[in-house]
Amino acid sequence: MAARYRIAVIGHTGRGNYGHDVDRVWLEMPDCEIVGVSDPDEKGRADAAARLKTSRTFADYRQLLDETKPHIVSICPRWLDQHHDMVLAAAERGIHIYMEKPFCRTLAEADAMIAACEKRDVKLALSHQTRYSPKLRVVKGMIEEGLLGDILELRGRGKEDARGGGEDLWVLGSHVMNLIQYFGGEPLWCQATVRQGGKPISKSDIKPGNEGIGLLAGDHVSAVYGMDDGVMAYFGSKRNAAGNRFGLQIYGSKGIVEVLTGHLPAVNFLPDPAWSPGRTGKAWVSVSSAGPGKPEPLKEGGLLAGNVLACRDLLAAIEEDRQPECSMYEGRTTIEMIAGVFESQRVGERVSLPLKTRENPLSLYA
Repeated sequence: MAARYRIAVIGHTGRGNYGHDVDRVWLEMPDCEIVGVSDPDEKGRADAAARLKTSRTFADYRQLLDETKPHIVSICPRWLDQHHDMVLAAAERGIHIYMEKPFCRTLAEADAMIAACEKRDVKLALSHQTRYSPKLRVVKGMIEEGLLGDILELRGRGKEDARGGGEDLWVLGSHVMNLIQYFGGEPLWCQATVRQGGKPISKSDIKPGNEGIGLLAGDHVSAVYGMDDGVMAYFGSKRNAAGNRFGLQIYGSKGIVEVLTGHLPAVNFLPDPAWSPGRTGKAWVSVSSAGPGKPEPLKEGGLLAGNVLACRDLLAAIEEDRQPECSMYEGRTTIEMIAGVFESQRVGERVSLPLKTRENPLSLYA
């Protein structure tokens, strides 16, 4: 029986490759068939064809889209400088999209990508895998049930490895920003500082970033956001300050929930209004997809399983004519929150979101 959905895969060996299993996920979807792959690198293209069990290969992704006529395309490269053109090529052809995060380099690119998708009613889903985890719905249910009391603040940090600061904000911080939006609502403003070597960044610190990010600066980022539900959210990252803090903590008047990242991320609940197990003797409680303190009924499947959840949701969004769980609009908000950090540092004050500046704020430094 023919598959219901034809899938094309875009990769680029040496420039973001195939992301985090954003290509292989379709082999796990019984109603989907991979009909072709593109990659400018000849060896990478051949390897991908073997891995994805397809005989049709192309050096040019536009030719792939034109000749295979897919329903959905996976835009796999992690490098951001390719996302805008690839999304526009798919959207102009009315092809739905599953893509690696972050969304793109600038808000101007995000606006153009969304406009192109809206014009052809294209559904676009981003691979912020934690966003699709069943554990997130459990945590949201705990908040709605009042187990945390009044939510007082959200705190997130990046991995704070050698990429710490501006690069960490883009690459890993995008996950945290997406979680902040999920739990805290829409961001209304941002106030931030970006430092290099302990001093505020200057024009001489601004350089092209890795992975096609665009102009980048800073080895230490500290940001505060005002969210539309009245809660404050914080994000920080300092280079080489690694301490396994990557994730989001939700602080309430009755306790804390800590959410890490992944298909079934580690989630723990401290039912303690003092936020300190050493002061009160309260202990952390593990939270599973079945609820706090309950055994985990699901098997951890890593990156591939997270992609499966995301792609199942994308197929349902297409069939139900709704937005995916992690949509292009959430992708743009993540870029808004990241750009807001650099714009706040540039102008030296709090900035309203959405930003008036739609280019990379670092390109406007005097």
